[in-house]
Amino acid sequence: MRIGPHLLANNLFVAPMAGVTDRPFRMLCRRLGAGYAVSEMVTSRRELWNSLKTSRRANHDGEPGPVAVQIAGTEPGEMAEAALYNVERGAQIIDINMGCPAKKVCNKWAGSALMQDEPLALAIAQAVVAACEPHGVPVTLKMRTGWDAQHRNAQRLALQFEQAGIRMLTVHGRTREQGYKGLAEYDTVTAVKAAVRIPVVANGDIDSPRKARDVLRATGCDAVMVGRAAQGRPWIFREIAHFLATGEDLAPPLVAEVRRLLLEHLQDHHGLYGAFTGVRSARKHIAWYVRGLPGADAFREHMNAIEDADAQLRAVADWFDALAAQSDRLPAPLPAGIEQDTEEEHDA
Repeated sequence: MRIGPHLLANNLFVAPMAGVTDRPFRMLCRRLGAGYAVSEMVTSRRELWNSLKTSRRANHDGEPGPVAVQIAGTEPGEMAEAALYNVERGAQIIDINMGCPAKKVCNKWAGSALMQDEPLALAIAQAVVAACEPHGVPVTLKMRTGWDAQHRNAQRLALQFEQAGIRMLTVHGRTREQGYKGLAEYDTVTAVKAAVRIPVVANGDIDSPRKARDVLRATGCDAVMVGRAAQGRPWIFREIAHFLATGEDLAPPLVAEVRRLLLEHLQDHHGLYGAFTGVRSARKHIAWYVRGLPGADAFREHMNAIEDADAQLRAVADWFDALAAQSDRLPAPLPAGIEQDTEEEHDA
């Protein structure tokens, strides 16, 4: 599969998730089978570009290509400037956010709120494409099925975006009104795929190898994008890849491997954020890794009291050593049910 000039390793994508898909997490998912990963969204507001949060989100040191950066905003000119800002810092693909349902974002008419204003949504797409085209940087776009059940306009917008030069579309099978509640529907995603000639990616509730297979078959989409199900389970991409290739399930990972992966993830995380912030922001990742495992609740309480990076690493190592003494492998995964995209995880 290609996005513009970029040939991807496979059609299994990591969803951009604010507060989650930072560089350490993206690189880990790529190591474990994802063919493509999009950054957390970066604001189009120039006055925030030099903020510590934005500088971390624009950090691509050591990241394998193609480097994809998602931008969010409401003004075509600002969005074009934001695209160029990120291209200058290494972005090889720019993704436009028209899918975020968080109130903090939608109240500013960014994210999925743009689907209510089709002329503005189209103007943004046109401006970003015009800014990126001279640099050979393709532009993609992520959206929802519509604002609410009465206004599912993804198919109509998809045709306009294709004409504007968007090179790939990702559709989350929920309206903005749904947030992350209820079940994703794929009829609208299927309609979008049938309407356009550019690649279309299905997103929403893809939490297992079989679900990935079923969604690809049902929608005819070119790829699937995994979000919440990869939190604490980044090896889901190799599980999906193996199942799609062989029709067989991989055994759950060895406890020793998960221990090593988590410790490496934490070290990279601490390196990006610094010890003070890194210890605190890593807690949610640790909680996702141990979710559903024996003794996880007590361990999370203990982890939340640790404020030192070395102590956090030792506590994780010791806990997984004790777990390995009980079983070589993790139990089969629980269904994904982690709510994501809370307002606290966004800047806008």
